[in-house]
Amino acid sequence: MTTAQEIAGQRHRDHMWNLLVQAAEGFGLTLVGEPVFGWRDRTVGAPGRGPHGDLWVRVTTEFPAWAHGRTWTGNSDADAISGVPRPEVVEVTEWDDPPRRVRAEAATLLPGDVLSTTRFLHGRPEAAELWWSDLRDALDLLAEQDTDRVAVDQETITRRLLVFFGDAIDPTVTRWTTAHGDLHWNNLLGPDLGVLDWELWGSGPAGLDAATLYCHSLTHPETAERVRRVFADLLDTPDGVRAQLFVITRLLLRIERGDDPATAPLLHRKARELLDDQSR
Repeated sequence: MTTAQEIAGQRHRDHMWNLLVQAAEGFGLTLVGEPVFGWRDRTVGAPGRGPHGDLWVRVTTEFPAWAHGRTWTGNSDADAISGVPRPEVVEVTEWDDPPRRVRAEAATLLPGDVLSTTRFLHGRPEAAELWWSDLRDALDLLAEQDTDRVAVDQETITRRLLVFFGDAIDPTVTRWTTAHGDLHWNNLLGPDLGVLDWELWGSGPAGLDAATLYCHSLTHPETAERVRRVFADLLDTPDGVRAQLFVITRLLLRIERGDDPATAPLLHRKARELLDDQSR
């Protein structure tokens, strides 16, 4: 039996699809692929074909109070970044769709496929040796970029670490760098490296991206160990430990809202390991 929630969810998806078609037509494109819905169906995207080639069309909807700021413009703001393989936003439009505001973007298509259909990894990624070195090089270049955007600030880190871990860890970050801010496996392409979804990028504690990818790899221990080796010089520092603990708190809060409940024991175990190492 179909529940009211399921019916409402399908109506929302149908409406998002209609908005995507409207956006594509406005960009002079015809959608040619299946829609890909983002986290909690807040976004939808699909490839579009036009006289000047193929582009990725993406639609985001938000209530007006949230339809502004760094998350709203993150993908187009990322065009200021150099040296990192990512989509370039070539056209943007917005309109009201009461009670929400709509933002549509057309961006270049990158070759390859996402390395996981989910945020957490549940199988070995198709990532060759060169891919790993390219990822490290890209994140090192990103870390050096100048920006006034903020992925996470000291106040948020202090509050989260205090709430979850009390005085077991000093929350004070000593080194800040520029980060993607949401580097999980569904945002990474292969076999050639590509990095998607730049909504959250900005400054964060050194090692934030490595910590985010590592925590999303705990479901596949072999890959988690590979991430740890590639980024050991970042993860095994005080700021790297803070970054890992912060990411764990962020993921646990999502679990509390219903996301990926099976990962909770892995995240708690990792937090205990990190804190035990700090107390020695």
